[in-house]
Amino acid sequence: MIAVCGPQDATEQELVWAAALGRAIAGAGHALVCGGRGGVMEAACRGAKLAGGSTVGILPGYDRSAANRWVDHAICTGLGEARNALVVASGQVVVAVSGGFGTLSEIGLALKMGRTVVALGSWELDPGRLTRFGGDARYLEAASPEEALDLALEAIADVTVRLEAPPSSHG
Repeated sequence: MIAVCGPQDATEQELVWAAALGRAIAGAGHALVCGGRGGVMEAACRGAKLAGGSTVGILPGYDRSAANRWVDHAICTGLGEARNALVVASGQVVVAVSGGFGTLSEIGLALKMGRTVVALGSWELDPGRLTRFGGDARYLEAASPEEALDLALEAIADVTVRLEAPPSSHG
């Protein structure tokens, strides 16, 4: 799964990017996981569903009906904003489309978990801090939804190669 994060109160540009990203994720054969509500989350889910993909929404409350209509699988957590940790832990990679403080928290949590984050019009982070805390190679900036997906797929492939590599023999 690829996690998509972004604001509920999204601009028209952010909605366009999110829908294109959702279509691209589905077209690449990946499921999309997000916070399951409106704005960027809904646009990404809509794009994925219209392209024949599968969507998962990890909701902050207990009410499944709070999910946007494009969510296939709604997971109710009752965790409020803390559900952001579940969203980013569920994706092999995280794509942040613009975003406010909720998205910033997801970026920080994802980097802390060792996930790659692809930023599409999202937060500019201090390169010195990224290097110091080991996130410099995992916080990538994209100029378009297509580039964001390419970077996400490269990150997934890199992790897969590392996991599948045979143990080195020293002897």
